[in-house]
Formats: sequence, structure tokens, C-alpha cells
Amino acid sequence: MLTETGFCTRDVAPEDRFDYWRDILSKNDAPAEILSGRASDFPASLRILQLGAVRLWKTEHPGMTLRRTRKLIRHSDPEIYHLSLVLRGTKTLTLREREVHYGAYDVTLLDTSRPYFMEARTEDGGEHVLSTDVFIPRHLLPLPATSVGRLLNRRFSGRDGLGGILATFLTRIWDDTGSYHPTDGPRLGTVATDLLFALFAHVLDAERPLEPEPQRRSLTLRIRTFIHQHLSDPGLTPRTIAAAHHISLSYLHRLFQEEQLTVAGWIRHQRLERARHDLADAALCHTPVYAIAARWGFPAPPTSPASSPPPTACRPRPTGTKRATRASARSARP
Repeated sequence: MLTETGFCTRDVAPEDRFDYWRDILSKNDAPAEILSGRASDFPASLRILQLGAVRLWKTEHPGMTLRRTRKLIRHSDPEIYHLSLVLRGTKTLTLREREVHYGAYDVTLLDTSRPYFMEARTEDGGEHVLSTDVFIPRHLLPLPATSVGRLLNRRFSGRDGLGGILATFLTRIWDDTGSYHPTDGPRLGTVATDLLFALFAHVLDAERPLEPEPQRRSLTLRIRTFIHQHLSDPGLTPRTIAAAHHISLSYLHRLFQEEQLTVAGWIRHQRLERARHDLADAALCHTPVYAIAARWGFPAPPTSPASSPPPTACRPRPTGTKRATRASARSARP
């Protein structure tokens, strides 16, 4: 079963429920000012799953408004993308003076570094708004800065296409949390990341397809998606990536000129990030380090002697300083 954290305002007296709810959300990495016409009695619940570096929420609450201000951003900015899928009720989001309405199975994207105002409302006589939200570190979705603005506060369909696949994946996790092992959490987070990346690449690819620059950006996004999907393959190289996309190796390198890293360096960085998250996962504590490395495409090390058990996340390798100290001690012996 996946490790789940839950909060329910029904655990406290009716007159204390709204304050309890605001206190819960204020401890979020990206808090917002919250108001509601139901403050005298606010029955609400929050469920949280930590899927590696990705956090998944499911919230059910009466109508309310949230305002994330520049002051709150200066106080706490985790640099996270926040994707919200409405399951019941409606939401109206205002970002940069642009107001967009969202209904059931509409998806929208927010950036915790940008102010916004959101109003969540019940409809058709319902008492609660129901939604599931994904919080993902920005570095795991390396979207070009020029493209992010076109994706924020925009209605994506969660009823069909890639948006439908993403919505089904997210809701299915909540419907069946008991069928997963704790070690599945980071893997599910990786799948969520890849689906988000694929959705955004698809949307950007469909826009202005005849203009060279959008085509170039879309190709870059497709290549990044391909890399994410094949990180576990030790044979993933710039040459195989170029061949898979029917472009020359030199053109592939030109596409990545705007990055801080080369193509090979970008692949290595993504692998290291995934391995780092696995090593920090308590559920993988007894997994050998070489097995985690192999999972993300790093070559296997030479076979260790039987007397030296492979290091795990619970048994880190000695630091370079300790190794040097031990070597110096040995050389100093008579």
C-alpha cells in the first residue's frame, strides 16, 4: 500500500473547522490566502501521496477562494508546477488579468512562482468541490521558459487524448492505492512526470505547426520526452537519440545549445536526479546502490568481493575524505 497522509476537518468542532483547514494548507510549500462563505462550518478533507519527488493531492471542500500573492511568493517559493484536475464543481482562475473557467475533467497548470487568484465553487446543488492536484518540481519538467507562459492558466481536456490518459492515471491511483507497494511510489511519480511532459509537448507541437521556431521547440520537447522515457536504457546516447528522430547528430547538438549542458550532460543530469530521489526514498533503503544506478541507465560496477556486501541507501559508501584518511593510515604503517 502507498504511504498516505490524511486530514479531515470533521475531526474538530464545526466552529473550528475552517481555521483548521487554513492551518493545514498554510503548511503547504506554496501557501495562499483562503476565504469562504462557509467559515462557520467547513467540512473538508485532504489526502496526500508522496510519489518520490512528486506529490499528489485529493481535496474535497465547500466553495472557497485562494489568492497567492507576491508577498507569499517572496516568503516561500518551492519552484513547483501545480497541475489541477477538477473532478466535481467548477474553478475560475485569474492569472495575469486573464480569467479562465474550468469544469469537471478540465485540467490547468499553475506555477508557484507567479501570483494567481482562484475561486472554487460547487454546482448543481452539490456541497463540495472535488479535485486532484499534482505538485512537481520544475527541474523535472524542463520546459523552455518561452513555452511555459503559453501553458499556464489554460484549459486542457481531461476527457480524451493525452489529457484523458493523464486524468485516468491520476484518478485510478486514488481508486486503488491498496494494490501498490510503497516502492511503487517513485515509479508512479515518474509516470506522472512523463505523462505531463507528453501532454505539454503535444499541445505545443499542435500550435502554429508551419512556423520554423515552434517546430524547433516542439522537436526539442519530443526529444526530451524520449530521453525521459528511455533513461533506464544504458544504450541511450546522443547518436541513438538523433537516429530515433531522423535528424543529424550535429543538428541535435544545435537544438540543445540553449541548455546549460550538452546532450550527454543533460541525460546524465536527469539520471542523477532520478537516482538521487530513489536513494532518498526510505522504501528503497535496502536496495543496493548499483541496482538503483542500473535502474536509471548507469553501467554496472565490477563484481564486488563476497566479503564486501554492496552498499545500499542505508549503508552509504565512505566519503572521499574517509577513504583518503584510511589510505594515508595504511601507507604510514611500518
